[in-house]
Amino acid sequence: MSSYYESADLAKFPQIGQHGQPMADEFFKYYGMVTGSDGALTKREKALIALAISHSEKCPYCIEAYTTACLESGANPEQMMEAVHVAAAMKAGITLVHAVQMQNQLDKLVL
Repeated sequence: MSSYYESADLAKFPQIGQHGQPMADEFFKYYGMVTGSDGALTKREKALIALAISHSEKCPYCIEAYTTACLESGANPEQMMEAVHVAAAMKAGITLVHAVQMQNQLDKLVL
C-alpha cells in the first residue's frame, strides 16, 4: 500500500450504509438532490465548488471523484485549477483572520 488512501476504496462509498442503511439512504438522497442536478447553480459550478472543497479538506477520494465530475460536466483544467486556488486563498484568509482572536487576547494580557 503506497498511501493510507486507496483509490479503489472510492468505489466502496455506497457501502457506508452497511451498519446504518436508513441513514445512508437519507444521506445519498440529499447528496444526489444537492449535487446531481442543475438548480440555481449548474452541475458544473457545483462540481467546481466540490473540487475546491475537496482540496481544502484534503480528501483524496473527493479530489478523484470531483476531478472526473468537473470534466464530465464541461469544466476545463484551467477552471479546475482556478477553483483550487480560490479554496487555497480562502483557507489562508480564514487562518489569518483568526489572528484577530490572538490580538484581542494579547491586548488583554500584554498591552
